[in-house]
Amino acid sequence: MQYRTLGRTGVQVSSLALGAMNFGKIGHTTQDEATALVDAALERGINLIDTADMYSDGESEEMVGKAIAGRRDDIVLATKASMPMGDERNHQGGSRRWLVTELDNSLRRLGVDHVDLYQIHRWDPTTSDEETLSALTDLQRAGKIRYFGSSTFPAHRIVQAQWAAREHHLSRYVTEQPSYSILQRGIETHVLPVTEEYGLGVLAWSPLASGWLSGAIREGREITTSRSKFMPERFDTAIPANRARLDAVEQLAEVADEAGLTLIQLALGFVTAHPAVTSAIIGPRTLDHLHSQLGAADTVLSADVLDAIDAIVAPGVDLAAHEKYDTPPALLDPSLRRR
Repeated sequence: MQYRTLGRTGVQVSSLALGAMNFGKIGHTTQDEATALVDAALERGINLIDTADMYSDGESEEMVGKAIAGRRDDIVLATKASMPMGDERNHQGGSRRWLVTELDNSLRRLGVDHVDLYQIHRWDPTTSDEETLSALTDLQRAGKIRYFGSSTFPAHRIVQAQWAAREHHLSRYVTEQPSYSILQRGIETHVLPVTEEYGLGVLAWSPLASGWLSGAIREGREITTSRSKFMPERFDTAIPANRARLDAVEQLAEVADEAGLTLIQLALGFVTAHPAVTSAIIGPRTLDHLHSQLGAADTVLSADVLDAIDAIVAPGVDLAAHEKYDTPPALLDPSLRRR
């Protein structure tokens, strides 16, 4: 396992992080299965576990808490907040009212007295940066969080938050968690240059592109992945963007074969090769999934292999741009760009 410094915090984290989104009802994972995944990940050198309050409505945090009991100090523990938790309109967002309440809920579910990294799951356009950063700074000073970060923020919001912290003499975000894979490279154009400029650690989620780069999706095979069952439109190869992804996967599989790698090793090795990326977050549902992904822990891609990837999916290109989560609202809602 490789280890990198998380931004400018001085904290050393593994280049692969264990994501717990599949713990609980989302991934149909039991407590015993979740604990086995944590055990195996820690044994292989992973020391960063990432979850969120809204994963399976808090069940993921509860499972993580039980799985790490007795070894909390050996783990860099990260969770997230701001996505809706139920139907109550104020049980979401980046307000002081909600973050103070929800952090206590997360700590209770996790069974700990602090988290190492508390992340704002999505930018909340209804709440000022000063409001959110002030609340996070106070929670940090209270010892309930060590650091805080953002997740899937557009580049301009990352910059704005850095300036707001400086202007109001508040602590700042020290990490960003964006979606990044060979098939979705748009953040190379805007987000990663900003994180490098401000010295933010980067925890990349969906490095296997929702299973497209797992090796399970190939030409001529029926697509039966768990993700395809509840998001079929993202895997319908009659849709041009999905056809483009499948064509790219076939070419990438050839590159992997020639390099003596699995497609998973190629995909994870690509993400962790970028100098701005600290860790790639893997989200296995089973031990077999985990072991296949841990095989990429020490993968280092040669320049020739990286060049071959660039020739298939150009730098800065998203093959499914419509699936991006950091798109400015005005691009999605015509009323916001018309007087």
